[in-house]
This record gives sequence, structure tokens and C-alpha cells, in this order.
Amino acid sequence: MGYPAIYQIDLIYYPLLAAVGIPVNLVAIVILSRGKCGLSKCITRYLVAMAAADLTVVIVHVILQRINIMYFPISFLFLTPVCTVNFVAYIVAVDCSVWFTVAFTFDRFVAICCQKLQSKYCTEKAATVAIITVSVVSCLRTIPFYYINEPAFIIDDVPWYCAATADYLTSPLWKAFEWIDSSITPLLPIILILLFNALTVRHIIAANRVRRGLRRNSEHHNDPEMKNRRKSMILLFTISANFILLWMTYVVHSMKVPNF
Repeated sequence: MGYPAIYQIDLIYYPLLAAVGIPVNLVAIVILSRGKCGLSKCITRYLVAMAAADLTVVIVHVILQRINIMYFPISFLFLTPVCTVNFVAYIVAVDCSVWFTVAFTFDRFVAICCQKLQSKYCTEKAATVAIITVSVVSCLRTIPFYYINEPAFIIDDVPWYCAATADYLTSPLWKAFEWIDSSITPLLPIILILLFNALTVRHIIAANRVRRGLRRNSEHHNDPEMKNRRKSMILLFTISANFILLWMTYVVHSMKVPNF
């Protein structure tokens, strides 16, 4: 009683999101890991990594933060060290999800547009290296976030909750760091995804024109190469479109509400 409408919506939305997001991502990971979807091992690695990152976001942010705040206002998760780790883990998971998508988009760009590099880059080993590199860089990039919070309350020498430090709220260096961070993720990934997709589409259109010209006399026969390209485009654009739509509101809000 007396709660804002948005809070009442959140009480339903976040549990529903967790109830759907966890099983969907778990099922995706299990199915993809079995390797029976007709996808290459390289593509499978990226899709499993993206599903795992999304699952982590749901667990860390939706369950351990949002749902915990709404339904369990006092728990050990609100101890300052715990909520700090939770906060950083969420940033790492989001970073990994974002840059796994960029890595996958670049992999498909190379596979379709750069035939000479395809055999070297579009492999299971290269995908594994890219995923590990993104994960390590994301962990290292979030180190400064460990130092932006301090205990909001200290009760019986026990620190509770996380509050931004005075330096973080007033320091120009922290403001610059926050602005750069919000620009890098997800503004830069969106630009890269759009660029790689545009180059991929241009290459596919040009290649299809050439193949149609070479196959005029057999136009009634199916072309397996064009079918594979069509499937790759559908998969690539579905993932890219979902990513851009999910992040567009954040980008617009960041541009309309500057940090300075």
C-alpha cells in the first residue's frame, strides 16, 4: 500500500524475468553444448559464452540484487563486502555479454568476408582464446569499481550496504572515468556491430550477384552456398538486433543525461 506503480510492476517483472531467463539460458547452454544444432564448433563456443554471460546477469543482478532488495530487505547479501563483489560481478557479466557479441559479430564478418583469414581465425581454438581474453580484460577493467563504495551503516562493527564515496561523487577523475566507461560500453560495441554487419551485408550482396551470374543456366537448382550465407545472416542479425534494441534505451538516456 502506498508504493509507486513502477515498484509494483517491478515486484512482478523481476521474478518473471528470473523465472524465464534462467531456464531459457540453461536450456540453450545444454542444447548448444551437445553440438547437434548443425552449427560449427566456433559458433557454438560464442553462443554458449553469450548464454552463460546472460545467465550470470540474471542471477547476479535480477535475483541477488533486484529481487533480494524487494523481498529480503535485510540479508547477508547487504554486507558491504558482499554487495561490492555483487556490484562488480554484475559489471563483469554485462561487459562479457556485450563483448562476446562483438567478438561473435567479428568472427562472422571474417568467415564471410575474409576467406584468407577464415581458416586461421574462425576456429574453436581462436574462439576460446577470444572468450578467455574478453573475460580477463573485463575483470581487470572493473578493478576501479571496487573502490567507489563504502559502508552506508556500521552496526556493531559490521559494515552494511554500499554507498558511493565522497571522492566518487565529487572527483573530476571519477566523473571522467564514468563518462568513458559509459561510452565504451555499450556505445562502442554498437558502432562496431553496425560496422561489421554493414560490411558483411555489402559483401554478401556482391557475392550473390556474382553467383547468380555464374549460375544462370541452372537457376532452378538450389545453391547450398547461398543457403548457408542466408542462414548466417539470419543468425547474425537476430543476435545483433536483440543486442542493439536492448541497449538503445540506455544509450539514449546516457546521451540525454550527461554525467557532468
